Amino acid sequence: MIRAVIFDFDGVISDSEPAHYKAFNQLLTDHEIHLSRQQYYSKYLGTTDEELFQMVSAEYNTDYNGTSIDELVKRKAVFFAELIEKEDHIVEGVAHLLESLAKNNIRIAICSGASAEDINVMLKGSGLEKYFQVIVASDHVPKGKPDPAGYTLALEKLNQTETNPILPSQTVAIEDSHWGIEAAAAAEMHTIAVAGTYTAEELTMAEIVVENINELNIVKFSEFGV
Repeated sequence: MIRAVIFDFDGVISDSEPAHYKAFNQLLTDHEIHLSRQQYYSKYLGTTDEELFQMVSAEYNTDYNGTSIDELVKRKAVFFAELIEKEDHIVEGVAHLLESLAKNNIRIAICSGASAEDINVMLKGSGLEKYFQVIVASDHVPKGKPDPAGYTLALEKLNQTETNPILPSQTVAIEDSHWGIEAAAAAEMHTIAVAGTYTAEELTMAEIVVENINELNIVKFSEFGV
């Protein structure tokens, strides 16, 4: 029986990647750098903000005119907040799925490569905050996906209030990228991929692939046969 579901955030709960992309470019333009959409989605999607700036620094041989990575991350967060506030970004069907999981006493968490600040900005006013017992953001782990540390930590935190610990084999991760699927699989969890950011054909490493979140329900989770 599945006892816990851990959601990625960007691309699964929130259609926020376009805003992240714009915020990064808004900042990088000051350093005469522009990332194409193809570059962003193929090379940088799934990285933490810190990792992205470090990778761009190495690729473009720039020190950002002496601006620290920490400062760049803070500025990007400001740009992102301004952009996302103007958008209706919560993915259709997410609220219904979360309500269904909660009614069936399934524990719910987030494991995201986004910062805690960005996640809080996106959840504010959505009415979804009440469903998540645990939120693990990029700030909370030393390495981003595909490292499994975030998923392992999310389950550890869920189990802090469980007398009968939830096993990784009783946990499903819902992701939209191969980095996230690899991270969850490395944490020995079941995996569901939601197409959108990538095509279904690009996500076949997941155990189940769906075209959108509306295809997921309690019956779907029972297919894992745990």
